[in-house]
Amino acid sequence: MAVSLVIGSQWGDEGKGKIIDVLAEKSDYVVRYNGGNNAGHTIINNYGKFAMHLVPSGIFYKKTKALIANGVLLDFETLINEIEVLEKAGIKVKDKLFISPRCNVIMPYHKILDRLYEEAKGKSKTGTTGRGIGPAYSDKVSYNGIRLSDFFDKKTFSEKLKTQLLLKNKILKALGEKELNQRDIEKIYFSYFNKIKPHIKETYTILSKALKSDKNILLEGAQGVFLDNDWGTYPFVTATTVLSGGINAGSGIAPRNVKNITGVVKAYTTRVGAGPFPTELNGKTGEKLVEQGKEFGATTGRKRRCGWFDAELVRFAAEINGFTEIAVTKLDILDNFKKIKLCTGYLLDNKKTGYEDGDSNFLLKVKPVYKTMEGWLSPTKGIKKYKDLPQNAKKYLAEIERQTGVKIKYISTGEKRDEIINL
Repeated sequence: MAVSLVIGSQWGDEGKGKIIDVLAEKSDYVVRYNGGNNAGHTIINNYGKFAMHLVPSGIFYKKTKALIANGVLLDFETLINEIEVLEKAGIKVKDKLFISPRCNVIMPYHKILDRLYEEAKGKSKTGTTGRGIGPAYSDKVSYNGIRLSDFFDKKTFSEKLKTQLLLKNKILKALGEKELNQRDIEKIYFSYFNKIKPHIKETYTILSKALKSDKNILLEGAQGVFLDNDWGTYPFVTATTVLSGGINAGSGIAPRNVKNITGVVKAYTTRVGAGPFPTELNGKTGEKLVEQGKEFGATTGRKRRCGWFDAELVRFAAEINGFTEIAVTKLDILDNFKKIKLCTGYLLDNKKTGYEDGDSNFLLKVKPVYKTMEGWLSPTKGIKKYKDLPQNAKKYLAEIERQTGVKIKYISTGEKRDEIINL
C-alpha cells in the first residue's frame, strides 16, 4: 500500500494539476477530498488542455479510478459540464468516477448570497471566487446543508429545501434580491441529480478496500496552505482546511496511512484576490511575471498578483504539513531574469520574525529579507534531466532546499506532461 498526498504550498495556483497528473499514472485511485469548484487544476496531455474543478485529474489514465470524497462541495452544473467535456474527448468516465453521497451540494442561494455578502463588504471584501463556497460550508457546519444523499428521497429533499428557503428568502429580500421559487429549484436540481446518479457510491468503502488490497492511492489537495481557514491569512482564506490533516475528515483515510506528502510550489509566488502578500511586485518585474507565466486564474480568469519566491511561507507550510518532498513548477518562467530574489525571512521593527508570529495585519507590516541570486538567462523549457539545467538554476533550486529544509523531488520545466525532471 502507498498513499501519497499532494498539497499546494502557497496561495493556490502552484501547478498541482500537472504534478498530480504525472503521479496519477502509477495510482489506482486519485481522490479529491476538500474544497469545491473554486479550485482549478489545469491539465495538458494527449487529449488536449483541460481545466478541472471537481473531477480528479487521474481520470485521464485507463486503470485509474477517480473519487470525489465526502469533503468536497458539489456544484452540479460544473460537474456535469466536466463529465461531458471528458466524454467528448474520448475519456471513459462510466465506472471510473465515483462520488460520495455525503458531499454537500451548492444550491442557487449560496451563489447569490456569496455575491451579496461581497457587495455589502465594499472595500473590505474578501475576494471570493463567487462560487458559493463560503455560504455552502457555512450551511454545512450550521446543520443547514443539503447533501447529495438527500436527493434519493424527494420528500426529504423537499422538506429540507422548504426550510432553507424560509430562511434564505428572508435574507435575500432584506438585501434587495428576488426571492427563489422552490418548484423551479426542484425541477432543475433533480434533472442535474439524475445525470450524476450513476456515479454516486460510498467512497469510504472503496478506499477502505483499496487500503486493504495494497492499492496506490493519490490524494489531490485543492487550494494552497495559506488559504487554510485556520492557518492561512484569515479572513482572506477558503472555507475549509487545506492542510494534510484534512484528509481524515475529507476522505476517511487515517493520517498514519500516508507515506508521502508532496508540497507543490511555484519558482516564484502568486496570489489571486485580496490579502497580504509580503513579496508582491507591483512594478515592471511583477508584470513581466504575469505576462511570461500567463498568470490568470483557471477558475476565475482573474489576473494573479506576482512576487518573488517566499521561502518563509514554504518553510512554515513544510513544517505544519510534514512535507517529505517538494515539487517546483514554472522554473522556465524565470529564464529571462538577470537577477532573481528569494525571500529568506521577515523583519518587523528591525527584528527577525516568522509567518506564525502574527495575523494578516501583521503580514502587511513585515519587510521581506531577500537574497539576490544571479539568473541563468538560458532556456530551461522542456529540460528533462537535472544535469542539463544551467548552473545558476541549480544554485537557485539548492537555495530553495536550504531555506525550506525540504528536498526537491520534481522540477517542472513546461506545461506539458513530459516537461518535468524527476529527481
